[in-house]
Amino acid sequence: MKKFTCVQDIGPLDQALAQAALVKKDRFAFTELGRNRTLLMIFFNSSLRTRLSTQKAAMNLGMNVMVLDVNQGAWKLETERGVIMDGDKAEHLLEAIPVMGSYCDIIGVRSFAGLRDKAEDYEERVIEQFIRYSGRPVFSMEAATRHPLQSFADLITIEEFKTKPRPKVVMTWAPHPRALPQAVPNSFAEWMNATDYEFVITHPHGYELDPRFVGRATVDYDQRHALEGADFVYAKNWSAYADPNYGKVLSTDRSWTVDAEKMALTDGAFFMHCLPVRRNMIVTDEVIESEKSIVIPEAANREISAQTVLKLMLESL
Repeated sequence: MKKFTCVQDIGPLDQALAQAALVKKDRFAFTELGRNRTLLMIFFNSSLRTRLSTQKAAMNLGMNVMVLDVNQGAWKLETERGVIMDGDKAEHLLEAIPVMGSYCDIIGVRSFAGLRDKAEDYEERVIEQFIRYSGRPVFSMEAATRHPLQSFADLITIEEFKTKPRPKVVMTWAPHPRALPQAVPNSFAEWMNATDYEFVITHPHGYELDPRFVGRATVDYDQRHALEGADFVYAKNWSAYADPNYGKVLSTDRSWTVDAEKMALTDGAFFMHCLPVRRNMIVTDEVIESEKSIVIPEAANREISAQTVLKLMLESL
C-alpha cells in the first residue's frame, strides 16, 4: 500500500479487519517489519490521539519515529506555486517535501481544511503534494476532507460491539460553538457506505454534506425519527458545506444535543464520538459517562487502525 487517504486504499474491508484483529491479538508480533525503518509524522495542526496512537503504533512495529510540528520550530512553509516569497515564509513545500522524504521511509501528514476556499480544501493540495513529491508512501493523519485512521478505528469498534449482523448506524450532527471541517463526517460516511450496515445521517437543513460522501445513506432531518431503533449513535459537529455558506456555523441549536431522552429512542445504542468532545453541547455528561458510551475503546482502537495501516505499508516497501 503506497498511500492511505480513503477507504478504497485499504482494499477489501473484511481483509483489513482481519489484519486489524491480528495486530490487536499481539501488537508486537511484527516488530521485524519496522526494524531500521523510520516514520516521519508531520503536523500542520494540533493533535492528541492521532499523535500518540500513531507513534505508539510505529513503535510497536519496531520503527524509529520523527515528529515535525510545522508551526513550531520549523521554517514557515509556502504551499502555493507562483507566489513571490517576499513575506514571512522562508521555504517552499516543493523543496521541503523531497528533503523530508530523504530522511524517512513512510510519511504521515495532518493538515486541516482552512474553511475559506472550498476548492482548495477539497483538492487536498497539501497531502497530494506529499504523495506526488516525497517519493515515499504517505498516509493521512487527517486531511481537509477525510480522517481515514479515525474511520477505520470506528469500523473496528462497531465490529467489536455490534450484536446483530447488520446494525443500524446513525450519524447525527450536534451543536458546537466553532466552525469545524467536514473531514470526520465525510470519512465516517464513506467507510459506513463501504459496509452493508443500515446507515442514516441526520442534521438540520443547511448542513448537507458533499453528495459524494453521503452516498447511499438515508438523510433524515428529524433527529428523533432517525434515532429510532439505532444500534450505534455517532455524534459529530460540522460546518456548512454548501455554497454560499461553506465553512460557516448556521446553528448552535442545543435541541440537537445527544441526551438520555434521545438515546432512549434507540435500540439500546452505543454512543460514539471521535473526541475531543464539547460536553453538554455535543452530548450530555449522562450519556458520555454511561455504560453505553464506547468513546474510550473507540479512541484506543486508533492505535490498532494506525498499526494496521503502517504494517501494510511496511510490507509494500
